[in-house]
Amino acid sequence: MPKKPKRPCSKPGCPNLTYGRFCEQHQKEENKRYETYDRDKAAVNRRYGRVWKRIRDSYVKSHPMCEKCLEKGLYVPVEEVHHIKPLAEGGTHDRSNLISLCKSCHSRIHAERGDRWHKNSG
Repeated sequence: MPKKPKRPCSKPGCPNLTYGRFCEQHQKEENKRYETYDRDKAAVNRRYGRVWKRIRDSYVKSHPMCEKCLEKGLYVPVEEVHHIKPLAEGGTHDRSNLISLCKSCHSRIHAERGDRWHKNSG
């Protein structure tokens, strides 16, 4: 598969070209912003260890593009592998419960669910 051409960084006013959504500098900022929201780090580490990394890497090899964007005819590289039914709700790492997503689509799903980006009030 030929490499796609670089495109402008999605950060307004940034002149850099990139293969992803953001240039390297702005991707670091985006990752930092994304990780600032509260998540139980111990629970995350229990659920997402070395086994998950192998499963995720295997899934990405067979689904290298965001599956939601592909439905719209857009070719956006995968950035997240999402559990359709969350592990906390009894979901598994089974391939039928996974979907490849870009950060935008992943964020949209969690925003619609209302299960992230809100501080726990208790």
